[in-house]
Amino acid sequence: MTLTRKIALGISLTATALAGAAYAEQSARQDRRDAPVTRAEAQAKAQEHFARMDVNKDGKVDQADRAARRAAMFDRIDTDKNGQISRAEFDGAHQRGPQAAGAPGERGPGMRGHGGPGRGHWGHRGSGRAGGFGPGADADKNGAVTQAEFTQAALTRFDRTDANKDGTVTKEERQAARQALRDQAREQWQNRAGAPATPKAN
Repeated sequence: MTLTRKIALGISLTATALAGAAYAEQSARQDRRDAPVTRAEAQAKAQEHFARMDVNKDGKVDQADRAARRAAMFDRIDTDKNGQISRAEFDGAHQRGPQAAGAPGERGPGMRGHGGPGRGHWGHRGSGRAGGFGPGADADKNGAVTQAEFTQAALTRFDRTDANKDGTVTKEERQAARQALRDQAREQWQNRAGAPATPKAN
C-alpha cells in the first residue's frame, strides 16, 4: 500500500469514527428527551434552570437578568474584546454552534425539555416576557419571575401534560401535548384569518 493510500485510508477511518461518535451522541440525547420524567424530576430541573437564569442571584428573573445575558452573549462573540462584532467573529460563533454564542442559562433544562418554558417535554414555547420565561410564569404580573412562580408554572404544565395522572410524563404524553398545542394554534390562526376549520380526523 502506498503512502498516499495509507493517508487516505486513515482519513476515511477517522471520518467514520467521528461520524459514529456524533451519531451515538445524538442517539443518547434523543434517548434522554424520550425518557419518562417524574414530577419530582421536573421540579428539580425547573429549579436548576431558574438558578442559571437568575444571573445576578437576587431571587428573581427580570429585565436586568436579560440584559446581563445579552451582554455575556456579546462578550462571548467579541473574541478580540474591542467592543465590536466583526463579520469574522459572527461567522466563527455561528460555526461553533448555538452554545458558543449562548449566554449562561440561555439554554438547558427547562428551556428545552425539562419542565420550563421553551418547546420541550411539556410542548410549550416560551416568550420574551418576564426575563425570557413564558407569560404564565409571572403569576402576579409584576414583570419579574420568582423561583416559586417559575417552579409552580413548570409543575402546572407538567400536570397538564400528565394525561393519566400517574406522576410521570412519557414520550407519548409529550407528543400528545405538542399535537394539542399545534391543533389549538391552527384553530386560532384560522379564526383570525377567517379560514374554514379543517375537519379533525376520526
